[in-house]
Amino acid sequence: MLGVAVLAGVPTAIGLSAISTTVALAWTLPGAAFVVIAGVVAEWLRHRTTRYRVGPDRVELHSGVLIRRRRSLQRDRIRTVDVTADPLLRVFGLVSVRVGTGERADDGTVRLSPVTRDTGDELRRTLLDRVGDGTAEGTLAVLDKGWIRYAPLSFVAPALGSAAFGGVLNVADWFDLAGGVIAWAVDRLAGFGLLGGIAVLVASGLAVGVIGALGLWVEMWWNYRLDREPGGTLRVRRGLLTTRSISLEEERLRGVDVVEPLGARLSGAARVDAVATGMATGTENTKTDHNTLLPAAPKAVADRVAAEVLREPVSPTEAVRLRPHPIAARGRRVRWALATVVVGELPLVVLGVLLTDVLLHIAWITAVVAVPVAVALAFDAYRSLGHGSVGDYLVARSGSVRRSTVALQCRGIIGWTVRQSVFQRRAGLSTVLATTAAGAGAYAIRDVGTGTGLDAADAAVPGLLAPFLERAPAPAPVREPVPDLA
Repeated sequence: MLGVAVLAGVPTAIGLSAISTTVALAWTLPGAAFVVIAGVVAEWLRHRTTRYRVGPDRVELHSGVLIRRRRSLQRDRIRTVDVTADPLLRVFGLVSVRVGTGERADDGTVRLSPVTRDTGDELRRTLLDRVGDGTAEGTLAVLDKGWIRYAPLSFVAPALGSAAFGGVLNVADWFDLAGGVIAWAVDRLAGFGLLGGIAVLVASGLAVGVIGALGLWVEMWWNYRLDREPGGTLRVRRGLLTTRSISLEEERLRGVDVVEPLGARLSGAARVDAVATGMATGTENTKTDHNTLLPAAPKAVADRVAAEVLREPVSPTEAVRLRPHPIAARGRRVRWALATVVVGELPLVVLGVLLTDVLLHIAWITAVVAVPVAVALAFDAYRSLGHGSVGDYLVARSGSVRRSTVALQCRGIIGWTVRQSVFQRRAGLSTVLATTAAGAGAYAIRDVGTGTGLDAADAAVPGLLAPFLERAPAPAPVREPVPDLA
């Protein structure tokens, strides 16, 4: 709570100091003290009124001060026990435990925070204890420090660079120095010209973003390890400052998704995500990536891990021969790419006409670069399209900036959605989505020939789509005329 008070009080004190230092201290110090005391009292009351019990059949949690809450989970429905410890918890030897039944709603979750590390490990072992099925156990993958070379190749790097510039301007604005910072930067870049100044800014942002991406990767994936534990449970352990232990029952696994972001794909890397029921969603999944089984690693390693996770000799994403999609799908991607460039350039053109010619120069310079890049990505996205089936898996691939090859178990498909826009109908294309209770909820075969897509859906789950299909009648056999022997 002291950290919260400092983070909130410093900007407030800086803003009030323009009026008077005495006024700033008079408002912020009592406010900070109130925040700390109120937070400590609230946490003390929460701990005093929180009790949990692990029985032979149920896990129960009683909590609440003014409003009492009682939550109970059946032990045979528990599917996940995730153990997390941020730096503050680690100082005191504590962890946060999240027990879930695989349901997406919060009603299927019990959170115990904090408990001791030994208690957290014991809860994980006890609640996920299953009778072994006799299959091999052991380590499927461990961290290779060389994988860090893929971190700067993601789009996290430019995003962090842009955020760093915004953060500098925000802090300067606290001290009423934003205009001075901008003027200082313009003076330093004046000698490089327009193009040179833009190049220096981009290079500086990328350098800062690369450093940030490396640090973020180390914090998230240090000490990474993927194990198969007794009873068929996959366990991912990782983290430098905040340690995480994420467990996944193989019974909930419905496939894998081999994801190749553009930068990683160009360097021959991919990551592996689990397609499983009941994975954490929403705010809980924004930081921890519960469904990622393997970070960006060499493609051969990703294929091996995908095969071992699915208990297959070869990964379905690698073994299948994907069918290409009609040429009309390429035209759709080229048109969408060019439309994206036009939408991005239009504000610059309008503002350039109304305000300054500099924006017009920026518009045509960026257009010269963006148009060929967009067309190249559109052609690459078309080449990435494909679908097929191998064994009990439906495999679909799409995307260029983020190419995804998903292998979905046919038994996990519970429905189909066939979607056609006006332009798709004219081109004879459709998007066929396999609905599932796992992962993203639906996986698409994009811009496939309508008949081909329906045949693939019917073959993956025979009978599910059959009542809605109209097949052309088979042609009648041609009968040869009987010669007149008379």
